[in-house]
Amino acid sequence: MSTTAKPEQAATPHSAKRSAALFSVLAAFAVTLLKLVTGILTGSLGMLSESAHSGIDLIAAAITFFSVQVSDRPADADHTYGHGKIESLSAAIESVLMLGSCVWILTEAIRRIAHREHLSLNFSIWPFLVLLLSITVDYTRSRKLHRIAAETRSEALEADAIHFRTDIWSSSAVLLGLFASYIGERFQITQLELADPIAAIIVAAIILHVTWNLARRTIDALTDATPIETRAQTRDMMREVAAIDGVISVDRIRTRRSGPDYFADVTLGLPRNLTFQRSEQITMAATAAIRRHLPGADVVVHSIPTASIAESLHDRIRAVAARSNLAIHDVSVQEYNHELHVEQHLEVNETMSLSAAHALVTQLESDIRREIPEISTILTHIESEPATIERPASLERDRQLEVRLRRAAAAFPEILDIHEVFVTRSHSGGADRIQVNCHCTLPDDLPMSQVHEIITALENAFKLDCPEVSRLLIHPEPATDNRR
Repeated sequence: MSTTAKPEQAATPHSAKRSAALFSVLAAFAVTLLKLVTGILTGSLGMLSESAHSGIDLIAAAITFFSVQVSDRPADADHTYGHGKIESLSAAIESVLMLGSCVWILTEAIRRIAHREHLSLNFSIWPFLVLLLSITVDYTRSRKLHRIAAETRSEALEADAIHFRTDIWSSSAVLLGLFASYIGERFQITQLELADPIAAIIVAAIILHVTWNLARRTIDALTDATPIETRAQTRDMMREVAAIDGVISVDRIRTRRSGPDYFADVTLGLPRNLTFQRSEQITMAATAAIRRHLPGADVVVHSIPTASIAESLHDRIRAVAARSNLAIHDVSVQEYNHELHVEQHLEVNETMSLSAAHALVTQLESDIRREIPEISTILTHIESEPATIERPASLERDRQLEVRLRRAAAAFPEILDIHEVFVTRSHSGGADRIQVNCHCTLPDDLPMSQVHEIITALENAFKLDCPEVSRLLIHPEPATDNRR
């Protein structure tokens, strides 16, 4: 069901963007045609400049309609970040067209003022009606475009909404210029004859202002500049991610926008002894924190293993081994004569030759000394790790060995119980091997260091009494978990 719901959810914003862009195209075409006809009939430069402005609006609306058609296409092999940048590209083309209209309007207005050309107008009620209609249409479509742009996070629709909102002011300037020219001609006020070209200059200034803001935003979008509001969000994201348990540092958060989609690249410093599972949990928590500020963002988290302040000497030794993908155990550190001496166990594949195993250990010890120079000597016990699955000849209860094990355990008052004793017998390497497995019950509050000492002492005592047993495996469990 989830795979069916996703396309339906994705289709709704696209349909809303498409219908808003189509409505903008139709409205721009109608308004442009009315202004052009009215400007030609009246000879008003203000109206002609407004028709040129509306013509640019029509082209911009058509480009926006095309861009929203393309921008919602999914990512492909050639556009791995999707097609959202097409909206920024359409805004760039719109900026160039608007700048061209500014140059033409300013040139014509200055020429008419300087040479006193075409200052008389053919007045009628139609220019006023057309401008009032244009203001109404611009107000309606700017509100609709702004609402749809906010819902779908469309950069192209938002640019159109801002553009058409400023058209209201430019149309109002032309309306005021026409009215002033009409008053000047009717009452023979010569100074008001310049009202129409001055209104055209005001319109050009408004277009230039809109063009500058639009071009600046477009250049920022195309060059992946971080908007001011996103910078504040980034600071909030860094604080929120840094507060996640296990994160040592937030080295970098980078964001970029492609159309309505956001992409975030995060670099975190995590403890180098962290398990892979815990690292994945922190990554998911960081992703969720960023998406609370940038909903639906595509987040990539890069983690850097980092030495924490709370890291112990044992952790540092294990971290060096983990860097070489080696698992060491039973690490003990002793200090005598003001020097540190390390003893550790390393398991290698049973098929590895002695020379290869020795070279591996030599390299590991060298790496440990280089990173922890206070260590004087290192003794590594090399053990073979079975590469095959053992198939014991039998798995059975051996009453005699069980009695002898319980007798050895009786010497340790901390041991409350010995149960589930099983004996496995197998033939390996040309010799018979006997292994004893058991569960051992101990007090709940006994520290692990003491648990380890008791288990080791029990193993030694039992092997002295039963030398034929090659291995004794003891599983310690607290008294409250004893299900016998």
